[in-house]
Amino acid sequence: MDLLKQKILNDGIVLSDSVLKVDSFLNHQIDPNLMKEIGDEFVERFRDEKITKILTIESSGIAPAVMTALKLGINVVFARKRKSLTLVNDLYTASVHSFTKNVTNEISVSKSFLDENDRILIIDDFLANGQAALGLLDIVKQANAEAVGIGIVIEKSFQDGGEILRDKGIRVESLAQIESLKNGQVTFKEEVTV
Repeated sequence: MDLLKQKILNDGIVLSDSVLKVDSFLNHQIDPNLMKEIGDEFVERFRDEKITKILTIESSGIAPAVMTALKLGINVVFARKRKSLTLVNDLYTASVHSFTKNVTNEISVSKSFLDENDRILIIDDFLANGQAALGLLDIVKQANAEAVGIGIVIEKSFQDGGEILRDKGIRVESLAQIESLKNGQVTFKEEVTV
């Protein structure tokens, strides 16, 4: 997706060989026009999947998930990283380790929001080591629902998350695949068309 790649090149900040800061448009401040385009692109890529719900994880996956759901006319469910007074019973839970933040969270979704009739598209902002995606897939499995695929805004292809998911036979659609962040430069993986 050229618009996203241009935004990454113009506004993204390479902090290290493994960390890209995109908080000016994706995960702190949000560019709503870009999010609309991202939502439209996910709808196009998954148009034949008869999706009933979108599942994401708080908080950076919410904006692209909402824009996709808005176009599809369906609901978004987001896994919570923190318990609250209203989210304590009848939960699907999974453990997710964030390598960027070096913390492990137990994520939770109310059982009343997902069930065996759902065809779920998982959406997230980044795919690096795949832990968030695997946690969300675990929640889909607990609900006896079907995961139709995973939509990722930015995939760090030099880390193994995408390979782990694809090796499991999971459809992963990434809008921008980064091959390298070496020497402070963003290098995108060349797209191969068959």
